[in-house]
Amino acid sequence: MVNRLFTIIVLIGLPLSVAGSLFHWSQILMFVIYCLTIIALAGFMGRATESLAIVAGPRIGGLLNATFGNAVELIISIFSLKAGLLGVVLASLTGSVIGNLLLVAGLSFFIGGLKYKRQEFNVYDARHNSGMLIFAVVVAFVIPEVFSMTMDEAETLSLSIGISIILIILYLAALFFKLVTHRGVYQHKSDTAEAHEVPEWSKMKAIIILLLSTIAVAYVSENLVHTFETVGEQFGWTELFIGVIIVAIVGNAAEHASAIIMAYKNKMNVAVEIAIGSTLQVSMFVAPLLVLISLFFNDRMPLVFTLPELIAMVTAVFLTIMITNDGDTNWFEGAMLLAAYLIMGIGFYLL
Repeated sequence: MVNRLFTIIVLIGLPLSVAGSLFHWSQILMFVIYCLTIIALAGFMGRATESLAIVAGPRIGGLLNATFGNAVELIISIFSLKAGLLGVVLASLTGSVIGNLLLVAGLSFFIGGLKYKRQEFNVYDARHNSGMLIFAVVVAFVIPEVFSMTMDEAETLSLSIGISIILIILYLAALFFKLVTHRGVYQHKSDTAEAHEVPEWSKMKAIIILLLSTIAVAYVSENLVHTFETVGEQFGWTELFIGVIIVAIVGNAAEHASAIIMAYKNKMNVAVEIAIGSTLQVSMFVAPLLVLISLFFNDRMPLVFTLPELIAMVTAVFLTIMITNDGDTNWFEGAMLLAAYLIMGIGFYLL
């Protein structure tokens, strides 16, 4: 039912996106069309990565889901950088971190928990991810904020570039650790139980759909960015709210759908890998990559967030660690994460 709906939205939304940008239709109308089209395209990307995940296994599957889910947000962020909307980019990174940890994980644990009383996942991965989350968000994002207080603009940018390069190197080292040197070392009983499913699409078909969807998303995203200013003025939304809530939800729609479906099927290893793996990828790869990409544009972006953004991310990290470190979850833990997201959402709306 949902898949059919997404197909209809893509078939209608893509031609309307082209027509609307050519004939300069209402910016508010186009904002809605662009958002719905990106979410539907993200649904296709989610199905393609799920097919590849069944072939590749839970860890690589989770990584693929996170990567192509974040590809949407990365594309939107690059066009936002080009347009000089640095506040939207930094806010969308914040929104992605708290969205993945609180909204995606929260919905996954809640919906999965309604069907199963207790859901288990790999406790070794959970503990490994805890240390990574503290490094990626608490260390790498708080340090620039503290040190930049006594620095000028050029020094702050230099610090941001240095930290960005270190983050990218460590992220690649983490992938090497998980997928090469320590692959299968921390095996969990449910890792092997998830391998008896037939993929919806063949490997080649899934890859082709992924590539075409990514190209379509790039086109629609560029047009979406140009509607932000008008939409913000019309609804009284700040750049911060547009970035933290709107861009983050639209940009991460593929992961939202995939993680919830996986949790409902009791594939908690993949669901957790999508939610936490995506957060790590955003903070250790996407954010630093955007800092480096911004060097090619007129407005350079330092890795310095506002105080509300930082506190929201750090709180989300510690709450997620406390809930996931035991290797199992239930619907109430999901409800706690969702409640935290709603509290932060209200706060960002009123700022």
